[in-house]
Amino acid sequence: MDHASENRAPEAKKSNVKEDRHFVTALARGLDVLSSFRSGEKLLGNQELAERTKLPKSTVSRLTYTLTKLGYLQYVDEVGKYRLGTASLALGSAMLSKLDIRQFARPYMQELADFSHSTVSMGMRDRLSMIYVENCRSQAALTLRLDVGARIPIALTAMGRAYLAETTSAERNEILERVREYDETKWPAIRDGVMRSLEEYKTIGCCTSFGDWQPDVNAIAVAFRPANGSSILSINCGGPVYTISREFLLDEVKPRLLELVDRLKRA
Repeated sequence: MDHASENRAPEAKKSNVKEDRHFVTALARGLDVLSSFRSGEKLLGNQELAERTKLPKSTVSRLTYTLTKLGYLQYVDEVGKYRLGTASLALGSAMLSKLDIRQFARPYMQELADFSHSTVSMGMRDRLSMIYVENCRSQAALTLRLDVGARIPIALTAMGRAYLAETTSAERNEILERVREYDETKWPAIRDGVMRSLEEYKTIGCCTSFGDWQPDVNAIAVAFRPANGSSILSINCGGPVYTISREFLLDEVKPRLLELVDRLKRA
């Protein structure tokens, strides 16, 4: 599974939603097209969208035509590709504006980023990915370059594993089943990493990913459910292995990360 494909999840195709008479397949496919756009990518063509959604190109062409008419996509004639339209951007902005906890958390996240000379991020689950909804970097030159809107895989990253540890067993099992269906070959290694992280969460209070997602990235994370009962959020701290060691993360950063999350729980 390469970096581009590991964050995609054709869940609607492999779950039992087809058997649900209330499930609107066309709508799901349209949303799949929109979610194919990732942080840092501005333009995608029908062929690229077809590859990412695993849908026939003819189907994708009809979907992009409709989404363009509705303002969710904008066609760039010069290159024959699409960018997200204002309707899509408005939806994302509206969602972020409702996350008041971002404003509360930002100064504490920045303080931890400066202390650790790394990146501290807040994320929410979207299918088999975690999406960054807030991001703070230290002024150090070498940090991860992931911005708000970036997607990372749920089962390979500390942020995603913390979410899996915090959610219900029913939801966790459903997510992991979809991960298994998506990549049968790598599933045994993925499963072992997740199970190890779940045990870590019980014993040391955080989940880790030391080279599991990318070989040169170390990270730890803690998840929590805000006091207002909204969706589970995860906070991670990480960076390149040559600037932030696992020992430093566990010995120095973890107590501060746990204190940060405790503040947010009580916010």
